[in-house]
Amino acid sequence: PLEVQDLEDEIAGLETRLENLKNEISEADKSVTNKKQEITKSEELIKKYSEQLDNVRNNREYDALTKEVEFQKLEIELQQKRIREAQKLKAEKAKAKAEKEALMEESKKRYEDKVSDLEAKKGELNDIINETHKDEEALTQKSEELSQNIEERLLTAYRKIRDNARNGLAVVTVDRDACGGCFNKIPPQRQLDIRSRKKIIVCEYCGRILIDKYICDYDGSMQ
Repeated sequence: PLEVQDLEDEIAGLETRLENLKNEISEADKSVTNKKQEITKSEELIKKYSEQLDNVRNNREYDALTKEVEFQKLEIELQQKRIREAQKLKAEKAKAKAEKEALMEESKKRYEDKVSDLEAKKGELNDIINETHKDEEALTQKSEELSQNIEERLLTAYRKIRDNARNGLAVVTVDRDACGGCFNKIPPQRQLDIRSRKKIIVCEYCGRILIDKYICDYDGSMQ
């Protein structure tokens, strides 16, 4: 389930980035169109001023019109430069978009595989639950009966540890000098205290209750 959730988040992030890239490419297209319109406008002005140059009455008008023509030519060069920049940016965004789309296809494929695996695991789990349902009910009933003989504060602490434990285990054995819950090493003196069975000892790393692995009933299960 966690892997499926991670892939869902990854796909959602890719979709967001793809949408942003799409918008950026669209903005680049609009920018190019606007710049081309500016160039057309400048070309029309150059044509207009060039025609007026043929009818000037003095040097002052001639100089003013000449400056306007030069200005519009510079404006055309500037807009052409901006068009090249916008087209370059568009090409970069298009390349990034293509890469993200390929990555998204790969992520979707992995997601579908993980969902398929998850459904298969859920089916296996349901089969196991159905097979062990009677045993679970019997153990739950036994647990309820035994809980009547345990101090409330200890029972509350046990339930709290179990709720916080990732694998649901509140009581674990010491095996190979390590905690059976978090697998951190248990010091020799602490192991002696656990084997003495004189008090409740918890793991200093994960908080689980530690017991001697030899506390078992006749069939080998933990008491």
